[in-house]
Amino acid sequence: MTTAGDTALDRTPRTEVVVPRMGPIRVSGHLTRQGADLVRGTVESVRRTGSSCVVVDLTGVRVADGAGLDALHTLRDSLSGRGTRLLLRNEPEPSPA
Repeated sequence: MTTAGDTALDRTPRTEVVVPRMGPIRVSGHLTRQGADLVRGTVESVRRTGSSCVVVDLTGVRVADGAGLDALHTLRDSLSGRGTRLLLRNEPEPSPA
């Protein structure tokens, strides 16, 4: 188990699914392309349960790079073409490179 003070693991993107089909996917830590891939997998799992709308809450993201945010935008567009709406809540600004 990690704690907030564990700086070596603070760079690891984390996701938490809260009651699929009812609650948002909460993302915390650093959002990179790799982290966005983890989020994508979780979103796809929730979508497969029959959800037509998936919410990703980015409130806990402290740092996000452009590649991570772009990956989520691409996922949103892809899901839209398949009839699923992806809502990104509290989207952070990309961190300067």
